[in-house]
Amino acid sequence: MTRPLRTIDVLTFWLPLAATWLMMALEGPYIAAIVARMPATALNLAAYGVASSLAWLIESPIMMLLSAATALVRDRASYLALRRFAAILNALVTLGMIVLAVPPVFRFVGETLIGLPPEIARLAHLATLIMIPWPAAIGYRRFYQGILVRHHLTRRVAYGTVLRLVSMSLTAALLAFALELPGAVIGACALLAGVVFEAAASRWMARHVVRDLMHGSEGTLLRFADIARFYFPLALTSMLSMALGPLVTFGLGRGRAPIESLAVWPVVNSLAFMFRSGGVAFQEVGIALPDAPVVRRTASLLGIASSAGLALVAFTPLESWWFVDVSGLSPALASFAVWPVRVLALLPALEYLLSIQRARWIVAHRTGAVTIATAIEAGGLAAALFFTIVTFDMVGAVGGAIAMIVGRLAANGYLFAISRASATVTSRL
Repeated sequence: MTRPLRTIDVLTFWLPLAATWLMMALEGPYIAAIVARMPATALNLAAYGVASSLAWLIESPIMMLLSAATALVRDRASYLALRRFAAILNALVTLGMIVLAVPPVFRFVGETLIGLPPEIARLAHLATLIMIPWPAAIGYRRFYQGILVRHHLTRRVAYGTVLRLVSMSLTAALLAFALELPGAVIGACALLAGVVFEAAASRWMARHVVRDLMHGSEGTLLRFADIARFYFPLALTSMLSMALGPLVTFGLGRGRAPIESLAVWPVVNSLAFMFRSGGVAFQEVGIALPDAPVVRRTASLLGIASSAGLALVAFTPLESWWFVDVSGLSPALASFAVWPVRVLALLPALEYLLSIQRARWIVAHRTGAVTIATAIEAGGLAAALFFTIVTFDMVGAVGGAIAMIVGRLAANGYLFAISRASATVTSRL
């Protein structure tokens, strides 16, 4: 780019990525709304939430493949090297899902560790079995999405997500109306169908870029050890981040009103994610575009607007409309969801801040700082969860929301502190 980067340039690059994450955020409330309108609502919602949280945890090592492909794939050699690396990761996460789905293992995780009632554990196990191929399909998709982002083809990423939502919707509708299956099972089938179709579409849309890479210059050999040094801290970051979900689920099962809290948490979490999804997408913006004040300024404005939007829903009659009319919760369950969402109103702004902070260290190939920040977030969340659930005996969903905010503030604070320290050292050189 020969002219200075403008806000409109940042928004043009970011919008398709934000639309992608927003559409993915909508799939949670959509599936939860389907499950909520089927028999045994509370049991199936709770089982679907547990199964999806565990699948996200197993999938976590491959979540950063999008960022890795954006940062590393430059030529034929780097493409082939990272593709081999991604294939190994996909095989490992599939093996992890298979192990989790073994009945004795799942009984230990679901009933002993999380404390699920037997009826919820049985439904969650069925959903987990269905989702065994899900993590590998996501890893395959994110690798090729990263290549598209690297070449500024962010609209194609959004097109793939549209296909994902359509295929997911058709699968859910077909199963809901044609077969008498538990809601948790239908939700798992819909998620799997959506991501498989999106993975295939991402590979197809990246075909021209891949062809150019394969016929272009060979480039410098990217060794497995080089990729591992760059990627493993990011993988650990994702694993720690995804562990936050099951950790909160564990707390919900131990707090007051456990079944109600487990039932409403997927709906609460999905609503919050809708508003913070643009912040998740902004990490790739910070990696792909030059580090410029306009990028940070745009992130700040978007973060404030997103938190304001979530607060508008949480503190007005819109909350009743969303939880009862849209999500299909009963008034009793909706009352459990109100205060957790109000607590989480700050989270979208913190998400944009975290993405900008992470991008700086990823571009500098100092990914260990990102891992440490996530470890601090996990520790802060666990400590806050202990105090809210065990010490103060709060309702599980409220305690989980407070813990999420405390953990995120701890991560933001650490990255801010080391950035200030780095800037001070640089200015003295």
